Amino acid sequence: MNDTYDLIVIGAGSGGVAAARRAAAHGARVLIAEADRVGGTCVIRGCVPKKLMMYAAGYAQLLSEAVGFGWTGVSGRFEMARWADAKAHEIDRLEAIYRRMLADAGVELVDGRARLSGPGLVEVAGRSLRAGRVLIATGGAPARDALPGLELAMSSNEVLNLREVPASLLVIGGGYIAVEFASILAGLGAQVTLAFRDTLPLRGFDPDLRTRLAQALSTRGLTLAGGVALSELARGSGGGFELRRADASVLRAEAVLNATGRRPNTAGLGLAEAGVQLDARGAVAVDQDSCTTAPGIWAVGDVTNRVNLTPVAIAEGRAFADSEFGRRRVRVDHRTVASAVFTEPPIATVGLTEADAAREGPVDVYESDFRPMKSAFAGGAGRSYMKLVVDGLSDVVLGIHMIGTDAPEIVQSLAVALTCRATKADFDRTLAVHPTAAEEFVLMREPVRRHGTPPHGPTGTAPT
Repeated sequence: MNDTYDLIVIGAGSGGVAAARRAAAHGARVLIAEADRVGGTCVIRGCVPKKLMMYAAGYAQLLSEAVGFGWTGVSGRFEMARWADAKAHEIDRLEAIYRRMLADAGVELVDGRARLSGPGLVEVAGRSLRAGRVLIATGGAPARDALPGLELAMSSNEVLNLREVPASLLVIGGGYIAVEFASILAGLGAQVTLAFRDTLPLRGFDPDLRTRLAQALSTRGLTLAGGVALSELARGSGGGFELRRADASVLRAEAVLNATGRRPNTAGLGLAEAGVQLDARGAVAVDQDSCTTAPGIWAVGDVTNRVNLTPVAIAEGRAFADSEFGRRRVRVDHRTVASAVFTEPPIATVGLTEADAAREGPVDVYESDFRPMKSAFAGGAGRSYMKLVVDGLSDVVLGIHMIGTDAPEIVQSLAVALTCRATKADFDRTLAVHPTAAEEFVLMREPVRRHGTPPHGPTGTAPT
């Protein structure tokens, strides 16, 4: 057996699979090793099953709204075990597709835990392999060290395998994983408490989105326990769990979810021995071309802790393959990456927040805050909020932010405009599709506030 390859990829998640297939398409002899299931976090225990769970939770609202639209006798009872069985079947189907895609691309797949054993050498499944290039694409895993006792809690891995909805759930964390599962499990019927240290969830997002999400979650009946440091998680004397906080208060629930963040999967790979440097957060340190500090070794995706999103890992993997095997230098621009938070209501954002843009120069801010037609007709309280952040000198749109129904779908399309450096005048010239929520993004005419003093008139349009 010839155990010499042009490329060995360690990790068959989104980034690793994308890199392996693209390199093989360029004519490289490629092997990919995976210690768990093919497809990685996103397909097996992340984005895909999470969104399937979100869809399940969304039917509760649809059933309640149906009455307002004239439907009678509409009711239902959610059976988590039925959903879990269907989800498992779908994940099996998707994993089979990923395995077939690798085989069709001519990529050799080895099931086993791989590690670097020397320059260009990889050991996996009892084999010693050699490659001119090695790509680390091992992703990340839930962190469990934020406070004592956190090992008692479920992580995002286990919550997706629940077969019944807990009566009460304590979610520890304030990031996107925390708010997503808090929102989803509340929609499925759990009494949810969200505990975090900051005053608002989703640190790093635009403050107007953070404030409105907190209000929306509270309106739906979730308890937001923020602004207090967390001390320890322990089992309750009468069952369940207790979260002790720095102010001596205690939060209790039947079940608890650890959503305090993720850590790069770097343990046991032999990185230090190979000369691969890790940064202060334990991620593989790379340059703009995903090169590590060791010759012949690259890394992409969450293991590098740059922008930890599936499409970014895929883009980084393909850029690496095109640059190294396709004879053309490709780099990923991490500055304009759109993202979504699948809460109810959902959030989507791309570009600079208002505060970040204001630090760079004069900024015009446009907003629209309204109750969508569907919600208003059914007597609901749900609202949508949209924001455009515009450069006060060039009129270029710097940031697009939304919370409300269909926000991820709308902002995904508008991300194209931002990437192309569209101006506010371009938005103004675009005719609306009516009646839609998305039309509000092209109907905002006057800025609601300004930061700095742009050298032009009150309309926010630069002189020509």
